[in-house]
Amino acid sequence: MADLNSLFGKGLRGRLLALRRDLHRHPELAFEEERTAARLYDELAKLDPAELERIAGTGVIARIAGTDDAAPVVALRGDIDALPIQEETGLDYASEAPGVMHACGHDVHATWTVGAAHLLASRPARGDVLILLQPAEETGRGAAAILQTGALDGAAAIFGAHVDRRFPVGQVVAQAGPLAAATDEFTIELLGSGGHGARPHEAADPVVGASALIMAMQTIVARRLRPGTPAVVTIGMLRAGTAPNVIPDTAELRGTLRSIEPETRELLQREVERIVQRVAVAHDLQPRITFERGTPPLVNPPGPVEWAQRAARSLLGEEALVTLPTINMGGEDFAFYLERLAGCFLRVGAREEGGEVMPAHSPRFVAADESIFVGAAVLAETARLAAENLMERSDPRR
Repeated sequence: MADLNSLFGKGLRGRLLALRRDLHRHPELAFEEERTAARLYDELAKLDPAELERIAGTGVIARIAGTDDAAPVVALRGDIDALPIQEETGLDYASEAPGVMHACGHDVHATWTVGAAHLLASRPARGDVLILLQPAEETGRGAAAILQTGALDGAAAIFGAHVDRRFPVGQVVAQAGPLAAATDEFTIELLGSGGHGARPHEAADPVVGASALIMAMQTIVARRLRPGTPAVVTIGMLRAGTAPNVIPDTAELRGTLRSIEPETRELLQREVERIVQRVAVAHDLQPRITFERGTPPLVNPPGPVEWAQRAARSLLGEEALVTLPTINMGGEDFAFYLERLAGCFLRVGAREEGGEVMPAHSPRFVAADESIFVGAAVLAETARLAAENLMERSDPRR
């Protein structure tokens, strides 16, 4: 990995590390990030940006001036919310909020976005760069809230990134194609008739129906999709009953559907509905099904990916560019931006030397400090390259 110290200097490195620790120590859930937003606002204000405001409740956006007023505007996004998880990292800057922690690295994402703002203030892009600190990524609602404000209406492209402990610090995933899945949710209620556990023939048992339904739904991916088609059907919640000797009236199941292709997304919903109806009839139950549309699939277009790859190569070398070992079926609301704008989303290695591979959303998850500087440098340089390339596209003389 290239030495990035010369880009940041001791003073800025120290400020960014202090910022990361402060954000990690004081995590806040989606749309509750009041302290986080105030802290980030104050940090960006030190750069004397051309514009600085709070948006979408707990979001923050700043405009770092470029060198050419006619050049396209590029945005860099960092998400800022935490998760409802009790931290077990043992860090000296561990969460002080009971049951809340930055288990997905958003403390680092926010920090490297501020770091990119510093780099762009000292060496501007050709066009203005919007520094967007977005709330509520974990609920899939933050990006949509930002778009509704119109804050990105003048932007031509947007870039963002996520920490990933599968890769060591210094590696970057910048690849075209699908990088995250559509994330739809469902709730199923099975309405039966309760009774005594000793006399099940007098009842219509929704627990038995729910059990049959769970197993039947696992055949959707195995038997209704082409082999090799990326898709997931998971039931994560099952609620029923109040006592071991009582057959309840109702059972509720909640789960998630993950897909990459639009036709797969529609098929999963149709198959859930079909199987629920058939299983309910077989067990003399009445079904109620509701679906909640989540984030769309995140698909990186090739042009902006090439700009990000060039940025990573120039800073870290050819060997820094790696690819995902498998398709990621996690969700990412950055996908909403890519439905409107050019751009791409990166994965940034966050495993320290000798560290273990560790999944995000776990109580022990922590991203390595040095990933802050990789993310900041790559995003800032990507913004510069994007502005130049977008300018060439829009200039009819070239």
